[in-house]
Amino acid sequence: MPDAAARSAGGCEDDAPIDAALADKVRFLSDPSSYPDSHPGDEGRVEVMETHFSWVFLTGSHAFKLKKPACGAGFDFRSIQARRRNAVAEIRLNRRLAPKVYLGIVALTRNPSGRLQLGGDGAPVDWLVKMVRLEAGHMLDQRFAGGHWHYAELEAVAYRLASFFASARRAALAPPAQIVQVRGELRRARAAFVEVAEPALWCLAAPVLRNLDAFMVRRSRLLRRRVEDRRLVDGHGDLRPEHVYLKGVPQIIDCLEFRSDLRRLDPVCEIAFLALECSRLGASPLKSRLIRRYRRRTGDMPPAVLVAFYTALNAVVRARLAVEHIAEPGTRTREDWIDRAASYLAIAASQHQQLSR
Repeated sequence: MPDAAARSAGGCEDDAPIDAALADKVRFLSDPSSYPDSHPGDEGRVEVMETHFSWVFLTGSHAFKLKKPACGAGFDFRSIQARRRNAVAEIRLNRRLAPKVYLGIVALTRNPSGRLQLGGDGAPVDWLVKMVRLEAGHMLDQRFAGGHWHYAELEAVAYRLASFFASARRAALAPPAQIVQVRGELRRARAAFVEVAEPALWCLAAPVLRNLDAFMVRRSRLLRRRVEDRRLVDGHGDLRPEHVYLKGVPQIIDCLEFRSDLRRLDPVCEIAFLALECSRLGASPLKSRLIRRYRRRTGDMPPAVLVAFYTALNAVVRARLAVEHIAEPGTRTREDWIDRAASYLAIAASQHQQLSR
């Protein structure tokens, strides 16, 4: 149930000191002259991107990620020590599926004259994750959008993920905890759909939620057995097409490094989530390959009804996220977010026949 942005929101006391103004760091890292090891042709080519929790600075050859001094449910990045620990974890965890991309951490320091430097001998004021800059056109979502993909590449992604799940560290979780987690997702989704007060959307959501609730009762033994059989792993946690790089050996980036509890997943849930997002892009051939490769590589034989359940559950979570975005400022209108939520709920509803078995 990948849902990193919304499920990481939460309240924190706003009293931790910030060692240097974030705005100063962003200005410094936006300046091409701040990168002493830039390759020829990199000058003047720093692109700046802001995400929920980070600033990302793209030079011609590399990407540098600076975590914001933010906090929420399950994480607190307000101290430099916490941001360094998270940077180390981000490198370690992402090297599992993208060893050629994550290069290491780099200190952002302040020299005796008070100037910021990348590296250097001054006192660290922050830490950056340094990555190889990937070509955006070779991300899976872009390839699907342009129609430039090959079955052999999808097979390579399926094989890479299956091998990862086969060797991933098993996640310790008591069966009741998983049931509580899923019921919590359904409860939050129901509340969000009621709050948005969109009758047409609620008409789509209500039967889907009823079906998922009924499945939880009727097939609870199946879900408990997945935990008892130690099928859950410390996975990726946010397995979206825009995180899958196809050029050469597939590299899968941007795992959910700062919430281990949200990475404790059934691999079938992760597979269903990636397949769901690909199907929304109009590309469905990946789902059967992912499941087939997973079964062959791991010996795990999840029934089709479990795949349908996780597909519907992931779709409901994504629909909830869409309606929660309505209240945020941005370029998309309320109607855009409602349409997006409706498209996810339509996919969830399409799993009804399987869920009824």
